[in-house]
Amino acid sequence: MRVGCGVISRVPSAAPALLSRRAAAASPTRCSYASPSSPPLTTSTSSDHISFIKHVAATNPPEHLQYLLNIFRTRGENILSPGAKQGFVPLVIPLSESKSGTVTALLRWPTAPPGMEMPVVEVHQHGVWLMAKNVDQYIHRILVEEDAGFFQESSGRLYDASPGAGEKLYRIGDFVESQIKDVDIYLLKKVGLFPDVIERKVARHLENGDHVSALVTGEFYTRGHFPGFGRPFAFNAEVLLKVGRNPEAKDAARGALKSPWWTLGCKYQQVAEIAQWDDEQIEYIKEKVTEEGKQEDLKKGKEPMQVALDEAAFLLDLASVEANWDDTVERIAECFGEAGMHDIAKFVLYKD
Repeated sequence: MRVGCGVISRVPSAAPALLSRRAAAASPTRCSYASPSSPPLTTSTSSDHISFIKHVAATNPPEHLQYLLNIFRTRGENILSPGAKQGFVPLVIPLSESKSGTVTALLRWPTAPPGMEMPVVEVHQHGVWLMAKNVDQYIHRILVEEDAGFFQESSGRLYDASPGAGEKLYRIGDFVESQIKDVDIYLLKKVGLFPDVIERKVARHLENGDHVSALVTGEFYTRGHFPGFGRPFAFNAEVLLKVGRNPEAKDAARGALKSPWWTLGCKYQQVAEIAQWDDEQIEYIKEKVTEEGKQEDLKKGKEPMQVALDEAAFLLDLASVEANWDDTVERIAECFGEAGMHDIAKFVLYKD
């Protein structure tokens, strides 16, 4: 580390972490996916995804994945090939593309703890946005929102498209019977925590001038509810900046940049601006992935496997800055191979 440059070293652990200018802090800053250079995305079936997850991603497919794909199909979305990963973070398994071009996928953490399910994410140009912690939670939310009248055109069709999951997860009429008038409150109480719902709650507090509640909710957001994701910390930094607590916002933003940059839910530069960093962190990471940087880590006693995993994480961070995923995917796969994670290496490298 270079002395005096204010750089914080982010070393990936065995947890999932290996895993315009800044917008107003009151609203989620999300990057839409648009990649003109990406090849056409192809259609697929649920059996393709299940086989891909088992044999290529080398993990267990979610129990109710086929029902989520049925829901997407019923909504008129295009079911994508699980290997259509060109231009995407190489750790995602594409599921569907909406009429507006939004791509939904599963995220395959390379070093997920035992029992951790694959999250459902939106794929953005510079990374991913967490939609739900797992497939069941996402289906549950969709069924609640349909029952609450969010999708006027569906009228129960989404529930009918997921008979095996719907009956287990949600009973039609529960939302009305709960007498909870706000769907977001129902979701938080009865279904689970969702980043966009929490951020809307903060936004409402700010709109009402209730800065204390906004700060409390923003702090709650960062309390380990979404392991591996930097978005809660980046958003909390935005909230702190919005209410004029600039020094705390700077510290929060620097903390957010210890997480994978492709999980920030916005461009790296937007968080770096709050952190009051120029290119220090980028230059530091570029140094770490050089042969000289890796040899220095080895001399300090770091295990070769960890050095390889660190390099993979750093390369993913750097790729997120310019969204040039395809330029580095081969070296990222090699890093996982050098760390002995050959199944992950094969998965990362795979694409249609």
